Amino acid sequence: MFDTLSGRLSEVFDRLRRRGALSEADVTDALREIRLALLDADVALFVVKDFVANVREKAIGAEVLRSVSPGQMVVKIVNDELIAALGGKAVPVNLLAPAPIPILMVGLQGSGKTTTSGKLALRLRTRERKKVLLASLDTQRPAAQLQLEQLAQRAEVTSLPIIAGQTPLQIAHRAMDTARRELYDIVILDTAGRLSLDETLMQEVKSVQMAVNPVETLLVVDAMTGQDAVTTASAFNTALGLTGIVMTRLDSDARGGAALSMHAITGAPIKLVGTGEKLDALDNFDPERIAGRILGMG
Repeated sequence: MFDTLSGRLSEVFDRLRRRGALSEADVTDALREIRLALLDADVALFVVKDFVANVREKAIGAEVLRSVSPGQMVVKIVNDELIAALGGKAVPVNLLAPAPIPILMVGLQGSGKTTTSGKLALRLRTRERKKVLLASLDTQRPAAQLQLEQLAQRAEVTSLPIIAGQTPLQIAHRAMDTARRELYDIVILDTAGRLSLDETLMQEVKSVQMAVNPVETLLVVDAMTGQDAVTTASAFNTALGLTGIVMTRLDSDARGGAALSMHAITGAPIKLVGTGEKLDALDNFDPERIAGRILGMG
């Protein structure tokens, strides 16, 4: 995870630590390399500018430069700024609402949205001891509806029976009615994916969102798509007001640009990350832990 970025930053910090005393010019040189490393990692330009400015402001001061170990203090400042860029603190999926709690899963086709819906269902059943109903609203792709049904079986949760001809809105209403009648705790609504952003997709999801008033609107994005993931997140956030983001394939992302840009672009926290193919490979997103891994400190 983020191996390329981690390697570049490690080289910069090793040089700083070896120097002992640091001058303002040393810090400026290091920040130039950090800036290039972040840009090469596909971090959004304005995020990089803010990041470097914040580090510079804190690092170029008498207290740091005259300290016993100035290099280590600069590393700590960078670590703190990485944590802030990643969202600051871990934010769990919100379950503090009356049952049945609707969770709306949105995203483009190929992002791993349907698989993530199954993973989330398993997680909520096993870790939170919740009674979960999965419902596919993807009327465009019967294969996606069948996939969710199979995932529900593997997660040992219920999937809403498919009724041919129903619209996504009708399915959403039926899912919530079923959940109220049969005392489900959580309803995960897997909306339709598209190959690209389009107005039809947004209007369809908006109508469902307005009808069910979800406690969570979670966008699923593929970390490997870099700035495309950030562009997707920005569009969905503008249209829907995201409450959180789930990043898939984060374990395979050597660069990390999408994760480091996402919070600044959307204001929404990254709540969960996909870390593998297995159904239980879904973890909480912890900014402190991720920052530590980027800097080789955890």
